[in-house]
Amino acid sequence: MLIKIYPENPNEKAIQQVVDVLKKGGIIIYPTDTVYGMGCDITNPKAIERICKIKGIKPEKANFSFICYDLRHISDYTKPIDNETYRILKKALPGAFTFIFNASKNVPKLLSSNKKTVGIRVPDNSIARSIVQLLGNPIISTSIHDEDEIIEYSTDPELIHEKYENLVDLVIDGGYGDNQPSTIVDCSMGDFEIIRQGKGDLSQYL
Repeated sequence: MLIKIYPENPNEKAIQQVVDVLKKGGIIIYPTDTVYGMGCDITNPKAIERICKIKGIKPEKANFSFICYDLRHISDYTKPIDNETYRILKKALPGAFTFIFNASKNVPKLLSSNKKTVGIRVPDNSIARSIVQLLGNPIISTSIHDEDEIIEYSTDPELIHEKYENLVDLVIDGGYGDNQPSTIVDCSMGDFEIIRQGKGDLSQYL
């Protein structure tokens, strides 16, 4: 299923339709402020296993991000964050960053057997954030990679739908995606270490 949602003013009925799919254990492909992502409800182990199967990875080896609505959600899944780090997060988010923190016990056991950290995203995209807000908890997310070496990420939602329509339950057409991923910042050691430079520029917030 492919549904059109406009990022400037996401249709409430359409967002509800997406949330209903997630609550039933469905997998969605949705826009962010960077590349299109594949996601499911963080509380549904079977849906997480389905995404892992599609990606060809084991859950305990997966580097999924948690898409959160705002900073309040973040503290549910991370160990306490110091005031200085929190101050920078408040300035940088929503934005094109994935921040890695030490994981709390609330991280689903399926994902945390060997992992002590968790990647958190609050994308600057009203569709993604509206979904998470209405769902009431984060969604697990992984980016959509393209096998084409020239274009690393798929950007056209109609082509994404053609490729994934038999694998996922719903694809959101939120306009063309970016082909530059988020900037990954490791905060697990108490500092800000850039693991991958992507779209977000952290230097303007430090």
